[in-house]
Amino acid sequence: MADEVLAERFQANRPRLRAVAYRMLGSLSEADDAVQEAWLRLSRSDPDSVDNLAAWLTTVVGRICLDMLRSRVARREEPEAPEAVAAGPGPEGEALLADSVGLALLVVLETLTPTERLAFVLHDMFAVSFEDIAVVVGRSPAAARQLASRARRRVRGGAPSDPAGVGPEAVRKQAIVSAFLAASRGGDMAALLTMLDPDVVVRGDETAARMADRGETRGAEVVARFFAGRAQGALPAYIDDLPGAVVIVGGTTRLTLTFTIAGDRITGIDTVADPDELARMDVVLAAA
Repeated sequence: MADEVLAERFQANRPRLRAVAYRMLGSLSEADDAVQEAWLRLSRSDPDSVDNLAAWLTTVVGRICLDMLRSRVARREEPEAPEAVAAGPGPEGEALLADSVGLALLVVLETLTPTERLAFVLHDMFAVSFEDIAVVVGRSPAAARQLASRARRRVRGGAPSDPAGVGPEAVRKQAIVSAFLAASRGGDMAALLTMLDPDVVVRGDETAARMADRGETRGAEVVARFFAGRAQGALPAYIDDLPGAVVIVGGTTRLTLTFTIAGDRITGIDTVADPDELARMDVVLAAA
């Protein structure tokens, strides 16, 4: 792809990318920095290998913004007041204000964690699929959906829904989680293997990965061996209305596990141990 053609295609996507970055960062100058970094990464890549340039660029900008937000948190910076944007003429002004985003919404978005904010902005404002969002945040699509759901409730100021109203399917899946926890505590490898999909994957955030001294784990046998004899303190719970389990120590939530279940098999387990993330979760104990 010729450089001038690549530049033209990037410019065609620039308004949307800037709008994504602005909603993520609340700053036009930082949004411009993120978009410029996306261009540099595109120019260093092989654009001919990209099937969907718009989706690729959106993913890259999302990752850049997520890194910038995490850097703010790591430096313990207080977020600056979001910048108001006047609806200027042309497609860029229209893209920036397409959903009538205002300072009030940007202030609320500042209260979300970086991953919550990314999931909400990409999905609810720009219709990016949870499959694509999962790639950006390094979690399963179900976990990405959970992030967006949690963010949506905070944005709308709504209370967590009553687990008694989650429906029979969620209750059925929670029963599978309870059976898994019982087999885990008893070290029953045979039972664990019957409940795990052959390609099951266990993912953890950075804190959980350090606690377990491992990153992503794949395969039924490997996962079964890891959980056999564990989960002694885990209690079945609804994590943001999704089937899962929680470890509570001294009245404080220390770890959550959210299960993705297809049919009667567990296909994914997402663990979170970061205190800030845990503090934002809606955890309600379920019947064992």
